[in-house]
Amino acid sequence: VQLQASGGGLVQPGGSLRLSCTASGDTFDEYNVGWFRQFPGEEREGVSCFGTADGSTYYADSVKGRFSITRDNAENLVYLQMNNLKPEDTAVYYCGADMWRARASDYCSPYGIRRISFWGQETLVTVSS
Repeated sequence: VQLQASGGGLVQPGGSLRLSCTASGDTFDEYNVGWFRQFPGEEREGVSCFGTADGSTYYADSVKGRFSITRDNAENLVYLQMNNLKPEDTAVYYCGADMWRARASDYCSPYGIRRISFWGQETLVTVSS
């Protein structure tokens, strides 16, 4: 599967952005999918994921209540709605997908991230006044 991420940009604190990840090349509903981010000099971390093993969703504590992940399997799309953005959300964001069955929390874990086979290109989110 090929992934195409978009939607990043510059936004003021408290603002909103919606990231989109479009998949092509395979049946998307069989894939775990998620959004991940990376700060300069740090490892990639899981932000929010869907897990195919149990249909669960996962959110990192730092984004709970502010971010929402949704997927449209018919359109091969995954969205990350980001509200009330903070300067500490500034990072490069990626969507990732894989077919190994996992719970969402596992998929978003450092172990899960190492196993992801398919990545979209980076999209930069900058939160600044």
